[in-house]
Amino acid sequence: MEQNVPYGWNQHEVEIPADSVTLPGILGMPTHAVGVVIFAHGSGSGRFSPRNQFVARVLQEAGFATLLLDLLTESESGNRQYVFDIALLARRLLAATDWVRQQPVLKDLPIGYFGASTGAGAALVAAAQEGNRISAVVSRGGRPDLANGALANVTAPTLLIVGGWDQPVIALNEQAYNELHAPKKLVIVPRATHLFEEPGKLEEVAELAVDWFTTYLKKKRTA
Repeated sequence: MEQNVPYGWNQHEVEIPADSVTLPGILGMPTHAVGVVIFAHGSGSGRFSPRNQFVARVLQEAGFATLLLDLLTESESGNRQYVFDIALLARRLLAATDWVRQQPVLKDLPIGYFGASTGAGAALVAAAQEGNRISAVVSRGGRPDLANGALANVTAPTLLIVGGWDQPVIALNEQAYNELHAPKKLVIVPRATHLFEEPGKLEEVAELAVDWFTTYLKKKRTA
């Protein structure tokens, strides 16, 4: 479904068809975008997540278009069966990726994924299926381990970011890191918990994401 998305504005509500549902999203577009980052939320979160909205604004300031969307409907988001259905989340993320490629102002831009919590697992499953059509993946406090056997097939350079006080998730990220064969990096942010709520810690996450996408999305476009 093509929507006439203009250049030069900040936020725009969009609707993305996936499966038999329509997913609401928020597209942020700088005037001269160098890439587009699609956000995969997790654990029942969605496009209004204040943490991902903050990261999206920082990415927009760095020249990246961003797409924040709900991977689950309102009725699905409260059901753990759907929240942890990585295959479903990945399938809908792929639908959003196809939608991005249909937009005239986005179709020529390299695409990256930013995943949080269970959304990181879905992002890696989707990236494995997309191959080199996904230029980079960033995981914030994510569960990349939920991608299971797909990890070995990911070709996109992948950055895993975990809080230093998020011990159980550190172990899960280390496990996933060892299974990744793509260019990769694991960053443990000191004195940060799972949601990076401590002063300055979410800013660190955003800076790490900007650096990663700047390196790999821009490089992909000019290759």
